[in-house]
Amino acid sequence: MQLLVGLGNPGAAYARHRHNIGFMAVDCIAAVHGFGPWRSAFQALVSEGRCGDHKLVLLKPMTFMNESGRSVGEAVRFWKLDAATQLSVFYDELDLDPFRMKVKFGGGAAGHNGIRSISAHLSPDFRRVRLGIGHPGRKDAVTPHVLGKFSGAEVAPRDDLLGAVARSLPWHLDGDDVRFMSEVARLTLPQR
Repeated sequence: MQLLVGLGNPGAAYARHRHNIGFMAVDCIAAVHGFGPWRSAFQALVSEGRCGDHKLVLLKPMTFMNESGRSVGEAVRFWKLDAATQLSVFYDELDLDPFRMKVKFGGGAAGHNGIRSISAHLSPDFRRVRLGIGHPGRKDAVTPHVLGKFSGAEVAPRDDLLGAVARSLPWHLDGDDVRFMSEVARLTLPQR
């Protein structure tokens, strides 16, 4: 079993914010792969299903971003998971071009409070699926950018990225993140 966590803030006021692209990613995975309905557990919304041979649990913490680790830690301990091999966290990444995806294992939080919280409750050793939202260019513009909604022109490329992530997910689940990243890039980058 693998636990896929999407990070975001709960509530309609935050639903379309860039900071909620992790929630959007697991919602898309659930839709593409026909997961069951969302239910409340572990201070989160949870949906279960399969992708190929893999049994998956999707989790959206309802604790607000800064306390995501409380929910994720509770779920990991309940299922007795090894975070290093059975946990993947999908979240927004300022330092990545918009609508690009990179996967990394472990490391620091790079200022992301959701990642910092999960690391504090578990360990920094888990896979991170970083979904680019781009940097606004000025430090004082970061908070409004992250907590701002995607513009109308950004919706189609965002949805293309999320669909590519969901369709290419089997590579990630099989542990081949190089192929996962290349497939997502192939499906989202303009063809020459």
